Amino acid sequence: MNALQRNRYTLAWQHFGARTPRPRGILCVSAHWYTRGTAVTMMERPKTIHDFGGFPPALYEVEYPAPGDPKLAARVIELLAGIRVAADVSEWGLDHGTWSVLKHVYSEADIPVVQLSIDGTQPLAYHYELAKLLAPLRDEGVLVVGSGNVVHNLRVMRAADAEPYPWAVRFNASVRSRLIAQEHATLANVAALGEDAALSIPTPEHYLPLLYVIALQRADDSLQFMVDGIELGSIGMMSIAIGTGLKEGP
Repeated sequence: MNALQRNRYTLAWQHFGARTPRPRGILCVSAHWYTRGTAVTMMERPKTIHDFGGFPPALYEVEYPAPGDPKLAARVIELLAGIRVAADVSEWGLDHGTWSVLKHVYSEADIPVVQLSIDGTQPLAYHYELAKLLAPLRDEGVLVVGSGNVVHNLRVMRAADAEPYPWAVRFNASVRSRLIAQEHATLANVAALGEDAALSIPTPEHYLPLLYVIALQRADDSLQFMVDGIELGSIGMMSIAIGTGLKEGP
């Protein structure tokens, strides 16, 4: 429901868009395009996908009509040479992992957006190494976005006003400290993440987008925690920004 709300999370995303250089294009890795193999959207006009059920009608009415960018998609395929990447010209589009965030960051939907799928057959370290191949995009004016949740366990969610589970708090804090220390190898190794990982990320798809962001971190980059928090007991809302052109804010 963050797509429809004005809260501390959506305000943080809005402020990020206002205080960072405007990109020429966006490559988004969303937890909700979890596939067998790797694919990239290559259509001119990606559709807004409402890939969920049981929510109020207003959520299904949201459209995010950002254009696609076949040239950017082709560049992604070029950079990932050696990996079979399917060019999707009609099936996918922009899922809610992408548009529910970007509608707050760039509300005009006037920046081209391409999505890269997550190959669910591969381990964490594979995704971290794959993401490194995308590093040239940063110098080409492309914003790489990872959309997921550091803590994501739907099976044990609590009421909106409930306290977070202790294991969720511990895991969130552990990831945060490792981000600060740039312990990327640990963050890309599920066995090294400790016992709390089993409950915090019982499946990896919401955690993996983080690796696509930290893999592009450079020595002179700043790291900012735009907002943090755990909702419904077991859903982490940590949002980070990595780069050299970041302004403090909001």
